[in-house]
Amino acid sequence: MAEDRKTTSSSVEWRVTMPDNHSSGRAEQGVEWQVKVPEGSTVKVEHETSLVVRAWAQMVQFLVRRKDMFIGFLKNAWKLGVDDPRKVMHGLKVGLALALVSLFYYTRPLYDGVGGAAMWAIMTVVVVFEYTVGGCLYKGFNRATATSTAGAIALGVHWVAHKSGKQFEPVILSGSVFLLASAATFSRFVPTIKTKFDYGITIFILTYSLVAVSGYRVDALLQMAQQRVSTISIGIFICLCVCIMIRPVWAGQELHLLITRNMDKLAASLEGCIEEYFEEDSGTEKEKKSQKSQGYKAVLNSKASEESQANLARWEPRHGRFGFRHPWSEYLKVGVAMRYTAYCLEALNGCINSDIQAANSVKKCLSDECKKLGTQCAMVLWELSNSIKEMAQSSRLELLVCDMNLAVQDLQDALRSLPSQLQKEALQAAQVQKTSISSATITSVKNENIVTMPLMEVLPVITMASLLIEISVRIEGIVDAVESLADLSEFKPVSDEKPAKVVPSDDDASVAAQGSETKKTIPEV
Repeated sequence: MAEDRKTTSSSVEWRVTMPDNHSSGRAEQGVEWQVKVPEGSTVKVEHETSLVVRAWAQMVQFLVRRKDMFIGFLKNAWKLGVDDPRKVMHGLKVGLALALVSLFYYTRPLYDGVGGAAMWAIMTVVVVFEYTVGGCLYKGFNRATATSTAGAIALGVHWVAHKSGKQFEPVILSGSVFLLASAATFSRFVPTIKTKFDYGITIFILTYSLVAVSGYRVDALLQMAQQRVSTISIGIFICLCVCIMIRPVWAGQELHLLITRNMDKLAASLEGCIEEYFEEDSGTEKEKKSQKSQGYKAVLNSKASEESQANLARWEPRHGRFGFRHPWSEYLKVGVAMRYTAYCLEALNGCINSDIQAANSVKKCLSDECKKLGTQCAMVLWELSNSIKEMAQSSRLELLVCDMNLAVQDLQDALRSLPSQLQKEALQAAQVQKTSISSATITSVKNENIVTMPLMEVLPVITMASLLIEISVRIEGIVDAVESLADLSEFKPVSDEKPAKVVPSDDDASVAAQGSETKKTIPEV
């Protein structure tokens, strides 16, 4: 007997008819499916694809994904080359240096002159050639000094070991390798040596170990050492010639530009934070301001780059506006002062993104003063950046600092008058609406209305204002560091000509009476 199973859904009826296993009927008869579909509906029957078709589809998808990844890689590489063509030029310079040094291996007269040690010149180019001139000089000097020193010591130890006899020769050589390698490795932990000669110590250990070990089985050890030193010198010379003569990249100039870029980002980030906090925007404008306010992170993450470039810049000769003994350490002090300000700016950004926010009515009480102070602080940073870029002292810096101090005083006065201002506005609103506003309560004491407002509604904006005052204090530290850099670097003095544009202020008379510097304290509210 056949068995019928019927399943009904809201719109489709399925019927399955299964044959009886004991029936001697048609053997080829299988499961019969019947589908009832309402009028106007369509049914699409999908046949099961074979294994070969599925495998081919997966292979095609894999190839398409790999093609998209390769095209994306090419686009990123093209964008990187377009943004900074010097990186493309660096690759071409490395290729040219390797092509030149390989002539000592391919050309018979040159090969006979250096012997089989020509491969050391190629290895030297690969490990010594750097992006900046300072890096190339640093590695070249360390490699030449370490190779010469290690080779001379190895020859001396080999001579002593050879005179001691065959029995003591391997003992002396192995002991010298152990002692010198241990002492050199330990010296890398000394901060001064690690900063200036870390690469040289590594080359010293490598060279001494190779010469000491290989010299045990080589008779003409002095000739082998001379060939290696000469080929290494050739490789260093080719590296320096190509790196300095063809589109050189100076580490000192890179450090100079890095400091000015970070200062511009710090100013833009400060301005963006103030705009984001006090202006109510939505959509694209808010995202742009949020991205703008994140520029301080570049300042916080640039410490390692600044120290590395300052260390490499000390090796560079006089170039452009930078002398041989240019005070590169002063740039590090400017960077430290900027990071000190950026830490406070990070706290300010955290205050902006906090879940606890002040009411808009409270923000309006300090909006003008905070915006004014933020603008003045940003103008001081931009003026300092321009002064470093042009390597000239600014004629407007003192005036801008005085305006920033006046803005600080205005904000402090606004903080002192904030309770009375909030009380006045709340009373006016309560009289108009005849209801309590937010969580404020109105009581009558001696025929005077007093408004009590919760502290959590006022504390965020007070914190914001206090951080802004602290940022202005730390910016004065940046001003001091830049002035010290200007004095030691001999920036161009201020010209006797009047500045092109000076905006007079109503408080100029009070500024002259108070002097060029105003002490700032955070008020107690």
